Amino acid sequence: MPNPDQLAQMKTGKGFIAALDQSGGSTPKALAAYGIGQDAWSSEAEMYDLIHAMRARIATAPAFTGDKVIGAILFEMTMDRAFGGKPAAQFLWEDRRVVPFLKVDKGLADADNGCQVMKPIPGLDALLDRAVAAGIFGTKMRSVIHAANVAGIKAVVDQQFEVGKQILAKGLIPIIEPEVSITCPDKADAEDILLEDLTKHLGALGDGEQVMLKLTLPSVANHYGTLIRHPNVVRVVALSGGYPRDEANALLAKNNGMIASFSRALTEGLDVRMSDAEFNAALAAAIDAIYAASIT
Repeated sequence: MPNPDQLAQMKTGKGFIAALDQSGGSTPKALAAYGIGQDAWSSEAEMYDLIHAMRARIATAPAFTGDKVIGAILFEMTMDRAFGGKPAAQFLWEDRRVVPFLKVDKGLADADNGCQVMKPIPGLDALLDRAVAAGIFGTKMRSVIHAANVAGIKAVVDQQFEVGKQILAKGLIPIIEPEVSITCPDKADAEDILLEDLTKHLGALGDGEQVMLKLTLPSVANHYGTLIRHPNVVRVVALSGGYPRDEANALLAKNNGMIASFSRALTEGLDVRMSDAEFNAALAAAIDAIYAASIT
């Protein structure tokens, strides 16, 4: 069963979720934005050491606490490493009061019917068991919708909830993430189809089955209001989707009850060459801005 204090924080806590879960494909871009070029490593292991150092610098910064950052999504290798001398998930909750989540998907399959479902996730049960043992509260898995295609969106949502059931069976709370690309030419239509499919699947959950939803900031403000109020939904969070922080925050502030779960928009402007004082001040400013948009 989920930790009741963590569940209460996710349901009613004021703040947002930090997405610190860049994977192999997105790590070089994240490092480049942080001022570390690909010539800085000669192996995948060295690359992951560098991204972990970046994540650790964020997680141990003075402003990174449950006062405004109520949760954080970790990459699998991060869960297996330490922040501040403690296992990462343990440090987040015990030292910072930040609820830990784990990214569990293995990336995206090729597009079909204008959408990308997740690749198979071999060994998921074993990974979930490790997550429970590590003190993880919930999981995150991402699919992408590129077109308002009924069959494609149905395949995305069906798969998300199928895997979500497997996660729920382990006592973890899944974050269902069917991202609608911000470059989707018929984005508003895709969001209408997505809302209908999500509503159907939520209605089929049992009374004790609860999920979270991570959705693209919608074209029409408050489009997902019924999902935010749904009894089987712990929280609806927004991904930044490539929008710059200021634009993402402005869009988020228009959606009542939706909170941020930003990655690039959180780390925007951070640089490895900053002094600790400069880094901590820049991160604090980003946290303050995203927090303000999340509680509007």
